[in-house]
Amino acid sequence: MNFKEVLTVSLILFSVIDILGNIPVILTMKAQGKLIESAKATFAAGFLMILFLIAGESILRLIGIDVQSFALAGALVIFIIGLEMVLGVTFFKDEEDAGLASSSIVPLAFPLIAGAGTLTTILSLKSEYESINIGIGIAFNLLIVYLVLRFSGWIQRKLGKGGAMILRKVFGIVLLAIAIKLFKSNWGDV
Repeated sequence: MNFKEVLTVSLILFSVIDILGNIPVILTMKAQGKLIESAKATFAAGFLMILFLIAGESILRLIGIDVQSFALAGALVIFIIGLEMVLGVTFFKDEEDAGLASSSIVPLAFPLIAGAGTLTTILSLKSEYESINIGIGIAFNLLIVYLVLRFSGWIQRKLGKGGAMILRKVFGIVLLAIAIKLFKSNWGDV
């Protein structure tokens, strides 16, 4: 275990998952009467992330895509997510809830928590960091996700609308820098 790598991976995933920035979405879902089971959503998102960490590379090989190319594509996705956060625009649209009584799996666990950006980031990180450090970073973020889901109302009251917006913008800039770094480090390997 490399503490510096775990910290870096944790911060990157925290930025991409953007669970604090999604508090307004979570509160809206609750206000609409949708059932949010914190543990169930966290477990489902964690399962998807760990599955992609373990088997994502094999799946890519099966369809003939190398990790560096996927990392470049991931860098572009991360860059766009960062732009969304900084500029306050939406490029990616979430699918509407398919009428499920519980929203813990769709749309909360997937695609809100473990969506395309998160899964792409996990695979992109594999080109630069050890899998064990990524796994620890995922576990750390799942703990944060669970706590935020469990205490979302309290967090919203404490942060306020302005605090959540500032946090989202700061992590957006961090994501833009990470995307550029990933792009630079994988460009020559393709």
